[in-house]
Amino acid sequence: MIGFDETVTSAVEKVIPSVVNISEVKLIKDAHLQVHPVPGVGSGFMIDPEGCILTNAHVVLGSSDIKVTLEDGRTFPAQIRGMDTMMDMAVIKIEAVDLPVPEMANNNNLKIGQMAIAIGSPLGLVGGPTVTAGVVSAINRSIQTEMTFMEGLIQTDAAINPGNSGGPLINSLGVVIGVNSAIIPFAQGIGFALPIQPALWIAEQLREHGEIVRPWISINAVDINQKIMTFYNLPTDKGVVVTNVVPGSEADKAGIEIADILISMDHIQINNVQDMIKVINKYNVGDPVEVEMFRGQEKITVRLVLEKAPVPTAPAVRSIPPVQPIPSPASLP
Repeated sequence: MIGFDETVTSAVEKVIPSVVNISEVKLIKDAHLQVHPVPGVGSGFMIDPEGCILTNAHVVLGSSDIKVTLEDGRTFPAQIRGMDTMMDMAVIKIEAVDLPVPEMANNNNLKIGQMAIAIGSPLGLVGGPTVTAGVVSAINRSIQTEMTFMEGLIQTDAAINPGNSGGPLINSLGVVIGVNSAIIPFAQGIGFALPIQPALWIAEQLREHGEIVRPWISINAVDINQKIMTFYNLPTDKGVVVTNVVPGSEADKAGIEIADILISMDHIQINNVQDMIKVINKYNVGDPVEVEMFRGQEKITVRLVLEKAPVPTAPAVRSIPPVQPIPSPASLP
């Protein structure tokens, strides 16, 4: 029977040549509107032998200078091929060939309790990548981060520290099962990774088109809760209330108005904004959907066509708030 040590070392040896350190410089604007270059670090791994690297979008978002260091010590400048801030994925490219690519899981059939090994470059420490081991703690997790709402994630207790973002999460056979993406800053042993199959689909879209085509309802909305229902005398304490409708959009043409309360889409109940996002993501751009909603105390139904979601652009200069905000439930390492 193979021991724990041999299992981990064997798995890591298969993958670690493909893991890279990503260093970048962001232009940050302070409270006095002065612009300063601030260095940052992250991780990534090869997805083809010609230098395409998968990492997290927050690692390279707003970066002005990106450098990639391979496991053998070579360093290359990198260019962003595309970013998907919704699922926090990015593809960057270096000019190199014959690079090692790890084996990727061909499905997302994970079991709670199976071994999970995280590889990355925490805190930019010198001496090559760092390895931590644990288990798959849960699957299909949904979290709210500083940047986005993410769903379908792997939860693991393998330590994921700042700088590990974008590194691979592998199984005991040395097969990549996910991309390390987020941590809970006030807890221990709670990290999250995007499963590798949706990550590779995103990567392929970014390599081919530079963006992801996703459906969207052209509105802004907020959750309803008991306090809001009572204060405004609303007919329900579940759903989302529309705060803005894009003029001329399909939602506008369908007759959706500010203060309407959306409660279901195609007969799927909507309790909050996260529910609405999950339902929308089941469809494609151009699909018709039936929306049930309250207008005042009256329940009505409208039909609309889902549009292409706008693609967020990376800011050239990011701002530092004068006071650090309270951490959100999940942080991006």
